Amino acid sequence: MRHVQRRARRVGAALAAVLTWAGLLAGCSSQGSGPLGPGGAFGGPPAPGDVIRVTPADGSKAVRPGGLLRVRVPDGRLEKVTVVRSQDAQNAPVPGHISDDGLTWRPDEDRLALAAKYTVDAVALDSHGHRSARHATFTTYVPAERFIGYVTPENRATVGTGMIVSLSFSREIGDRAAVERAVHVTARPPVEIRPHWFGKGRLDFRPEHYWKPGTEVTVDLDLRDVEGARGIYGLQDKTFSFTVGRSQVSLVDAAEHTMEVRRDGRLLATVPITAGAPAHPTYNGKMVVMDMLEVTRMNSRTVGFGGEYDIPDVPHAMKLTDSGTFLHGNYWAPDAPGRVNASHGCVGLRDVKGGGSDTPAGWFFDRSLVGDVIEIVHSEDRTVAPDNGLGGWNMTWRDWKAGSAVK
Repeated sequence: MRHVQRRARRVGAALAAVLTWAGLLAGCSSQGSGPLGPGGAFGGPPAPGDVIRVTPADGSKAVRPGGLLRVRVPDGRLEKVTVVRSQDAQNAPVPGHISDDGLTWRPDEDRLALAAKYTVDAVALDSHGHRSARHATFTTYVPAERFIGYVTPENRATVGTGMIVSLSFSREIGDRAAVERAVHVTARPPVEIRPHWFGKGRLDFRPEHYWKPGTEVTVDLDLRDVEGARGIYGLQDKTFSFTVGRSQVSLVDAAEHTMEVRRDGRLLATVPITAGAPAHPTYNGKMVVMDMLEVTRMNSRTVGFGGEYDIPDVPHAMKLTDSGTFLHGNYWAPDAPGRVNASHGCVGLRDVKGGGSDTPAGWFFDRSLVGDVIEIVHSEDRTVAPDNGLGGWNMTWRDWKAGSAVK
């Protein structure tokens, strides 16, 4: 009897060992990684995280824009990869492509957006025919400081042929080349357009010669997330456009006290003017109408002349420089235009108080556009600086092109 019991105990122990071994086999063939690495000791399918590798890692935070987004498999093949960027409460697909060998997916544009959440969903087939799926998310760096560019001219404006596209930035730009590459100015019909930097805060664009009438110009600002200075990133991703109207170029002769107005090359009129007096001569050179005001106040203290004048209702005022040069109506010295230069540097046309439509100043104002060219000759002052207003036409094409930060 004791012999039979010992035999039963041996059989039970052997059966327990078999069951334990079977349990190990079942455990090694599960979907997770086995004790001997991906796929387990007995070749079962690996976990999705072992097959599909996402960079940046799932759950990463504050990823910098220079980080690379990649989806990879060590063997087998990626079947599908979908990436969505969530930014400013909007979702957008991230275009990309799988490599010819099927091992890697990469976005069409490497630069990551800032202040965004990325969601990655991928499906792959490994070399053993097992299909795996992977879901991953990460967020990118949220910058504390941003910059924007203020664009001249206004969107959808119709302008004169002398208009220069000018961007004034809200912060000084350290990496001017990076910012310049992110701004694209194109024209239809096509013409070569080149950039020029004035210091660290202003970037202008123009063609070699005045625009042709009817040209349509588009300004693309791809500045969002561009690092313009250390730790300071662009905010804008916008498109502006404007149309070039008819050609009007007016020639002011300070010595003759006249202005010839030419429309599309044809002389429209010769208008009497008064320019800067000998103590305050008008700049020479090509200037562009920057703004047009039916009436404005002119105070000498704002342009460094002390308290010499304060006129609250200057009519038909057209701004030519940042330093305060205007072409405007003059009602307080009606005998000066055509006879004597009596201003503090502006160009004056005969007008009446309140501005008249039938005066020389009113006639010219009604026929002008922002972007028209006013060229002044035979004055006793120097040529206006290229960055004083839109004075870039006073530079040679060679010097203008030399002002690019991209060599």
